[in-house]
Amino acid sequence: MNSMRGEMSKQDNPDMHDQRYTMGYSEEFQLLLRRRSAANTAAHFLPLLKPGMRLLDVGCGPGSISMGLADVVAPGDLIGIDMEETQISLANAAASAGGHSNARFQVGDALNLPFEDNSFDAVHSHAVLMHIPDVSGAAAEMFRVLKPGGLLSCRDVILSSCFFEPRLDDYSKAWDVFGRLLAANGGHPEMGKEFKGLLHSTGFADVAASASFECFSSRDDVEFFYSFVKGWFFGDQTVAAAVKLGLASAAELGRWSDQMDQWRTEAAAFAAISWGEAIGVKPE
Repeated sequence: MNSMRGEMSKQDNPDMHDQRYTMGYSEEFQLLLRRRSAANTAAHFLPLLKPGMRLLDVGCGPGSISMGLADVVAPGDLIGIDMEETQISLANAAASAGGHSNARFQVGDALNLPFEDNSFDAVHSHAVLMHIPDVSGAAAEMFRVLKPGGLLSCRDVILSSCFFEPRLDDYSKAWDVFGRLLAANGGHPEMGKEFKGLLHSTGFADVAASASFECFSSRDDVEFFYSFVKGWFFGDQTVAAAVKLGLASAAELGRWSDQMDQWRTEAAAFAAISWGEAIGVKPE
């Protein structure tokens, strides 16, 4: 989710349109990123990694997932790239503070990876391809830098399978607005269930697809997700973008924000983000 910069990351000038990265780099979104780890986002991939592998993490963000990946492949190297310089600074600081001497991070573009052909044993991406208009180009770059026999792991959202419970009036329409906002920036709201076809068409073999949920059920998790949605989706910048693009009116967004306040108080409050995953092998 962190590899491409975009309109929503232009905190000081919302009229600038790169149309690449919908989520931006607000404090609310950084808190969500810091909750993520290799254990809770890459469980489908970790058993396939081995010590000594050279691993590339595309769209590493602040490195919260990268650190766990670096531990698994040590003494092999982990290299993380992200297009946002502030995220690279955070990732390098985290590696230094945690003693991850085998991890390093640099600015890089998923569509033009700054590495030689056949130079990695594994490539990892989480919440990345869903934000890249040219997904075929990004997948081809990941294929290029992998060694024959190397592994690619991708994980992205399946927006149509995400949910809030209990259902409150017309709140489900807010999910649709987010999907259309993502699509307006060239993104792919259903990317998570499209991986199998993408990897096959890129040339990967032995493609295995799966799915999982990131759940928010405990009272602490409900409070966290509420704060994130209120601070990011119902924040001034996202609301302004949605209204400007004609995706929803200010009145509709205000009503959904009030419904979110109600959801927070429900004993049955439960939300989940649906993720699709796939692993492919570069043929020998």
